[in-house]
Amino acid sequence: MNIPHFLKNIQQHRWHAHLLILLSGALTTLAFAPFKLFPISLITTSLLFLLWLNSSANKAFKYGFLFGVGLYGTGVYWIYYSMSQFGGVPLWLAIMLTCLLVLFLSLFPAMAGYLFQRFFPSTHTNKTWIIILPSLFVLFEWVRGWIFTGFPWMTLGYSQIETPLNGFTPIVGVFGLSWIMLTCSALIVYLICNGKTASKFSLAALFIIFSAGALLGTVEWTEPAGKPLKVSLLQGNISQDKKWLAEERRPTIEWYARLTRENWSSDLIIWPETALPAFHHQAERFLEGMQQEALQNNTDLLLGLPMMDQKNKRYYNGVITLGQQQGVYHKQHLVPFGEFIPFKGLLGNILKVFDVPLPNFSHSENKNRILNVANHQIGISICYEDVFGEEVIIAMPDVDLLVNVSNDAWFGDTIAPHQHLQIAQMRAVETGRPLLRATNTGITAIIDHHGKIQSIIPQFVAQALTGTTQPMTGSTPYSIVGNWLIITSIFGLLLYARFGKKH
Repeated sequence: MNIPHFLKNIQQHRWHAHLLILLSGALTTLAFAPFKLFPISLITTSLLFLLWLNSSANKAFKYGFLFGVGLYGTGVYWIYYSMSQFGGVPLWLAIMLTCLLVLFLSLFPAMAGYLFQRFFPSTHTNKTWIIILPSLFVLFEWVRGWIFTGFPWMTLGYSQIETPLNGFTPIVGVFGLSWIMLTCSALIVYLICNGKTASKFSLAALFIIFSAGALLGTVEWTEPAGKPLKVSLLQGNISQDKKWLAEERRPTIEWYARLTRENWSSDLIIWPETALPAFHHQAERFLEGMQQEALQNNTDLLLGLPMMDQKNKRYYNGVITLGQQQGVYHKQHLVPFGEFIPFKGLLGNILKVFDVPLPNFSHSENKNRILNVANHQIGISICYEDVFGEEVIIAMPDVDLLVNVSNDAWFGDTIAPHQHLQIAQMRAVETGRPLLRATNTGITAIIDHHGKIQSIIPQFVAQALTGTTQPMTGSTPYSIVGNWLIITSIFGLLLYARFGKKH
């Protein structure tokens, strides 16, 4: 393979190469929301593949690691803000913990590069590396999505949600979209390294992939279920530092109640995650009143609040429904360190040394993710749960629409709420269902079944977002098979490349 002359020169100067790949990883963040400069991810991952192809296993590990440090260091830096501003963690410790997380996440692309050079060197002599490199990268994205409860934030596929490649999403999901995008990056590398001899093949393959994506984007995988619903999503804009103050409790409840009463004409009204700043048993009188009003106005209300099992002293992050049918959902996938402490026997004692408040929420034992509201079944997720596409589709195909309630006030004025909205859009595309997203400080949005934002409230605005949404029925291929289609395909490709017939 003919490696470009400029790259050979850069690799001869170790620090130049290291700085270049670190910068490339950092620039990749610009492909995600709120920037959405999606071509950047194709360019930066092409550079990473170029370096991997012309390096030893140890160098490939370093390049992947530095790329990860740049990507996750700029993409999830906001974690320090959540911990230090609202989590009671000293600033120095919050920065240190965030850095440790970034270093841990960076191990995944590092291992992809290492394994490529360690176990697939023979693929350099033919075109099979074009699919092996993307396969290894996505395999470790998938592992990152479930190991130690998972952290699939910044999966590369999210950067392509507004491109023609998004047409593949209802079939293969976000990890499959990552694989297709990275295959395009590999084709670009093949074109760069082989010039005229590769131009026809690479350009034709890229044209076919993008054209197929655009064509698939016109396919309607699901169909309308009944009439559109009129919905109102409430955004209270209650700052996290005031949210739980005793003197703020009554004004907060009164504000949400007033806004609810102004929108009784809607079929469904949704309050954000823990919008009610009191435990369920502390607000029973208020909730009984709202229940009666909802019945009188023939409107259903979905309301986020903390809940406590007074018998077992267990705390839950919950959602209840008021109106024609009453139901309860307790959050199942909790945020590590934010809602519970993993390996509490060890890490809990360490955090106590630094006088860090320890969260004490419990996982729900009820695995049901469906609530009945407004004569429809909805798939419910609370905050971080919508990051896990394979958990969202557990409710499929029984649900007609998705609802995510969140409290992104934890992230302040950072890029995190924009990234979270983009993630919610992906869940809508994967399932072919509209998604209603009600958040405390933003970004609240009504998203259609194609992942398009129909209406939105910007951050830090106290307002009700009222509009219509069309419930949908049917199944996308992804909602049936989940991630197993792309992951088993990746394993098959890697096994064949490693042990199959050599050419």
